[in-house]
Amino acid sequence: MGITVEVRKVYPYPFQHVVTSYINKYPTPLEKQVTAMKTVEENTDPATGIVYRRRIATCNNVVPSFLRKCTILKVSNIYLEEESWLDMQARVMTLKSHCLTWTQYASMNEESVYRESTENPNWTEFTQKGTISVTGAGLLNCVLEAFAQTFLKQGAKKSILIMETILQERCGCPFS
Repeated sequence: MGITVEVRKVYPYPFQHVVTSYINKYPTPLEKQVTAMKTVEENTDPATGIVYRRRIATCNNVVPSFLRKCTILKVSNIYLEEESWLDMQARVMTLKSHCLTWTQYASMNEESVYRESTENPNWTEFTQKGTISVTGAGLLNCVLEAFAQTFLKQGAKKSILIMETILQERCGCPFS
């Protein structure tokens, strides 16, 4: 079946500050579940100036212990791959992420965009759409998708809060 979670947030900070904060966001003491973020590829297109990055995040396994009784869920780390395209001229950064763990049983994909806000050029709009679909777990498919939906919603809220905290620490209050 699958589930989808969508979020939108406008940060009252310029695009450059927001994307720089995002790129340097993890690891952070504000999020204990993300233990490492490694850039495995980075290059700039000489014709367009677009910066491409591919990074791998290492996260603690957050699946509840009662579900980890299933052998396939009993792993210590979950790995996510993130690809991003940063276009400073157009003032847009597009990201695509997917889970590298449990790919034979589930797919988790997120598509995110940071762009200069149309409301105010000194603000940055963030949109994200995440989907999770679980297959091959029999009767647990629905249980795992329900957990994943809750996890995605909480994760999106926490990620936005972390960005707000980092931006406030680095840039101060934009209205002071």
